[in-house]
Amino acid sequence: MQRQQGFSLIEILVVLVIMGLLISVVAPTVLNSADDARLQKVQADFKAIETALKIYRLDNYVYPTTEQGLVALVQPSTLEPEPRNFKKGGYLTEVPVDPWGREYLYLSPGENGEVDIYSLGADGLPGGEDQSADIGNWNADTE
Repeated sequence: MQRQQGFSLIEILVVLVIMGLLISVVAPTVLNSADDARLQKVQADFKAIETALKIYRLDNYVYPTTEQGLVALVQPSTLEPEPRNFKKGGYLTEVPVDPWGREYLYLSPGENGEVDIYSLGADGLPGGEDQSADIGNWNADTE
């Protein structure tokens, strides 16, 4: 008879411990990288939206109102003040969403500048800390 060979329980446990140690070292680095990438996306979105808003203002003499929202950069608004010289094709191809899947919020006139563009963070609620903190175009560069 031939004896079957396999892994002993001790060998399997040693491999699991080694894998656990590797994961505990690598996971925090990967998670922090993902958090940083989300913040970088927010900053890039803010810059793109601000650029589109400036061009909209040059063409139409005013920023879209809060009621018109950022959708006014994609299609002409029917709310007052209606854009006089809306650029064919719009100013953005679509309204960007934050890294957590929600549309950016917009105020015009803003409380922190001419216009405020902001996200409520991962939790979608005002306030919060870390990834749940609110981030706006007025503080995007400082985070």
